[in-house]
Amino acid sequence: MNFDFLSNPDYDILGAFWVTVQLTLLAAAGSMIWGTILAAMRVSPVPLMRGFGTAYVNIFRNTPLTLILIAMSVVLSNKLGLVLASKSSPTFIKDNNFRLAVLGLVIYTSTFVCESIRSGINTVPAGQAEAARAIGLRFSQVLWIVILPQALRSVVAPLASVLIALTKNTTVASAIGVAEASLLMSTMVENESDALLGVFSIFALGFVVLTLPTGLLLGWVANKATVKR
Repeated sequence: MNFDFLSNPDYDILGAFWVTVQLTLLAAAGSMIWGTILAAMRVSPVPLMRGFGTAYVNIFRNTPLTLILIAMSVVLSNKLGLVLASKSSPTFIKDNNFRLAVLGLVIYTSTFVCESIRSGINTVPAGQAEAARAIGLRFSQVLWIVILPQALRSVVAPLASVLIALTKNTTVASAIGVAEASLLMSTMVENESDALLGVFSIFALGFVVLTLPTGLLLGWVANKATVKR
């Protein structure tokens, strides 16, 4: 197996995987926040909020991620003029595309976070919410104080699967020119035709290193955090 390409200074493999890690962490944080809000909307007693949450999840969960990311770049940025970086910066295009990719990943991944959390909410006995309302707590207080803490503990494993899927979905960011691992791999495949097996092996190993420890750690956390009923 030929690994001579590793000595080529033009191939910043660690840098490309660092971009992948950044995309994953930022999108994961945004998705958890927005997904939790969407889940609250979906179980809200207010019909307008329930309708918005349901429509949002059904639309974006069933829209291809590639289409969402291209829409971020072509529609939001090029047509509507949305700018997420300083135009005076020498790395404006790079920074803007990166942040658009994070936004697109959040829009898409939050729908899966929402459904995972909503499934956890449904596992909390209804009697607990009724008891909380009986002592005068509002819906928002019941949700944030009583329901969500238990729901989140019961959905650590599903959320781990969403996070692993998110790590792999970052490869789609190459569609709008984000220099993450899959974009570099595509370049190397074109330039290193005599070392394809080595290139694929390096990048496959890289993604295993990123996703396997995450799955094992969150699996352990899930076993520790699961609510015993």
